[in-house]
Amino acid sequence: MQTQPEIVLSVRNADLGYGTLQVVFDVSLEVKRGELIGLVGGNGSGKSTMLRAVSGMIKPMAGEILFNGQSIAGLKPHQTARLGLAHVPMGRQLFPNLSVKENLLMGAYLPHLRATRDQRLDEVTTLFPDLKKYESSLAGALSGGQQQMVAIGRALMLDPIMLIMDEPSIGLSPLYVKEVMKAIRKVADTGLPVLLVEQNIKQVLQVSDRTYVLENGRLVLEGTAAELEGHPVIRKAYLGL
Repeated sequence: MQTQPEIVLSVRNADLGYGTLQVVFDVSLEVKRGELIGLVGGNGSGKSTMLRAVSGMIKPMAGEILFNGQSIAGLKPHQTARLGLAHVPMGRQLFPNLSVKENLLMGAYLPHLRATRDQRLDEVTTLFPDLKKYESSLAGALSGGQQQMVAIGRALMLDPIMLIMDEPSIGLSPLYVKEVMKAIRKVADTGLPVLLVEQNIKQVLQVSDRTYVLENGRLVLEGTAAELEGHPVIRKAYLGL
């Protein structure tokens, strides 16, 4: 039996941008099996561009992107999804006039998932009981935090090998930010590797195993929560200490 590689996602010396505009410069990062990795930075730092390159929305200008040891640079989003890469987009992007259950089932759209989608639905609603409670409610009628849970659950319906998430705390109250972060940690604790892009570095450091920090498209720091919380750049620029 062929063993799965320990490193699920590897970005190597990536230059990324749009047309001739380069916004990410020579960035490398990796996500190992079972890790929750944070990627943080301010607006315009290149965080979302990194996720777009990983999921296939843009093609790297230079460098490599490997998923489970296979090059995925240049693949389209539907191709990376078939390989088991699930992308939770910024702003949730649910179908507000469909029920919670219908939104979740949309995540199991690939033909090979249809036979097991009821089983996946049970697994997702067991992980997030509120989704079962509100399964008949319209997604648009839920709170922002509940909608984010639906977006995460929809991605899990893909039965992914890895989850990448873009700014899940955006637009949420502080209370719901904490709840969403707990939910993401809960997903990671099942063994599913997660790459979490966020501006809210304080919340990310509370749940991540390791975190990368981007500034102006360049990687400036990387480490565990304990290492970064005590770093003078993080304390001054991000934690206000």
